[in-house]
Amino acid sequence: MITVAKDNSGDFNSIQQAVDSIPAGTPETIYIKKGIYKERVEVRKNNISFVGESTDDTIITESYYARMIMPDGSKRGTFRSYTFFVYADNFTASNLTFENAAGFGDEFGQAIAVYAEGDNITFRNCKILGHQDTLFTGPLPMKEKQPGGFTGPTIDGIRRVVHQLYEDCYIAGEIDFIFGSATAYFKNCTLFALNRNQEINAFYTAPSTYEGQAFGYVFESCTFTGNCPPKSVALSRPWRIHAKTVLLNCSYSDQIIDEGFTDWNKPESHETVYYAEYNGHGEGFKPEKRAAYVHQLNESEAALYTLENVMNS
Repeated sequence: MITVAKDNSGDFNSIQQAVDSIPAGTPETIYIKKGIYKERVEVRKNNISFVGESTDDTIITESYYARMIMPDGSKRGTFRSYTFFVYADNFTASNLTFENAAGFGDEFGQAIAVYAEGDNITFRNCKILGHQDTLFTGPLPMKEKQPGGFTGPTIDGIRRVVHQLYEDCYIAGEIDFIFGSATAYFKNCTLFALNRNQEINAFYTAPSTYEGQAFGYVFESCTFTGNCPPKSVALSRPWRIHAKTVLLNCSYSDQIIDEGFTDWNKPESHETVYYAEYNGHGEGFKPEKRAAYVHQLNESEAALYTLENVMNS
């Protein structure tokens, strides 16, 4: 085990230095003591684990954002704004906070806190904090809609189905603050939507599930809450038209719109998306008022969405 400590009591005082010290292909755990680590961290090696001393007091933070001007005069863009980037398989993080502190509103635009791409990635008991585009669950969609739209570290990466688990996590943001193409299972998580003072304040998720992919996003026993006005937040909208989001045994605050989901002005997606709910509760769960393309699952249908089935798909 490698120890990182801000007070120089460990092997390193920088998380990135600790990552860089690990020989490629060597499984390793990095224990991170309490502190605020203002650094961008990249993991491009398989089989690495991060363990924080305390979720609330072990914080990785930076403030890069999409509209930030690069040295060559170009804009950084969404996919180069991350605070933490993992492009590897079998990565685990626990008891940590990952934050993009760029700020609130259009001035700062999109700003990713965690850019996670790889198979068998797990975050447990973590906080992931941002505003727009907080958590990217890569890979990217198959095609960009405009040249340069995917400029970033995995623009030329292999588009494959990967599996990610987020358990007992707190994830906060505004617009599409969980987005991407991964098969991702969220268990016992709290999703907190931040108020933008707009007619529709926030969108929790914007999946870009690949056509033919068995599962997209699955939320099991999660809480959808925030500080937005009633009926001003959508559970999901399709970044790409084969988006899949299924919610099981979840709690909804009154800020959820009656329709639950929106189509992002893509009426053609009504025939291709798969949005579904089962056994929801709370003021925002109104199955009788959901959009016509949203499914209400029965018990046998919901039983397909176990953690094992989804993560082994």
